This record gives sequence, structure tokens and C-alpha cells, in this order.
Amino acid sequence: MMNVMRIGEYNAVVSYDPEIGMFRGEFTGLNGSADFYAGDVDRLRREGERSLKIFLEECKRRGVEAKRQFSGKWMQRSTKALHEAVTLAAAARGLSVNQFVNEVLEEATHTD
Repeated sequence: MMNVMRIGEYNAVVSYDPEIGMFRGEFTGLNGSADFYAGDVDRLRREGERSLKIFLEECKRRGVEAKRQFSGKWMQRSTKALHEAVTLAAAARGLSVNQFVNEVLEEATHTD
């Protein structure tokens, strides 16, 4: 189960902070930071909607694209043993390491 709340076309990762007894949401994929807090899920959604509205209005006022643009590239570091194991698993399936990792990540994130 993923702790993700969808508000409009944006996703926020949700966590619970037991020290303050509140839920925290933080939007991902934005060209900046927008987070929000509440004591229950219904209020969290309302606070998220409010936070997102303010963020989007500020982006519009500044002439800034609200959504972060992703390149599709990143550097992945791992242990030597994991690198070897991934290379072997990819070769055994007739795939490049890149193809193998993409398949595994698509399956894990349900983005296919």
C-alpha cells in the first residue's frame, strides 16, 4: 500500500508524525515545495487542496511552470554485489541492465 493522496492531477506522499499527532502531506513532482498538515484524513485533503491552490497561484503569478520536468535519467548507486546480481538477472532474461531495472521499477510502482 502506498501512502499517496491524489489531489487534482498532483500526488502527495502522506505520513503520520506521532510526536505532533498529525498527518503530513508533501506534494511530489512540483517545481518547489508544498506541504500540509492535519489531524485527520478529511482535513488533510482540504489542507492539501488549499496548499496546492496557493502554490499554483504563486507559480502563475511568477510565470513559473508548476510541474517539475523529469529527464528520465538518474544515477543509481548500489553495492558491487547487487550490481553483479542485477547484471546476471538481466542477462538471464536477455535484457540490458537498463531494460531489466525499468521492468522491475514499473512493476513495483504500477506505472506500466
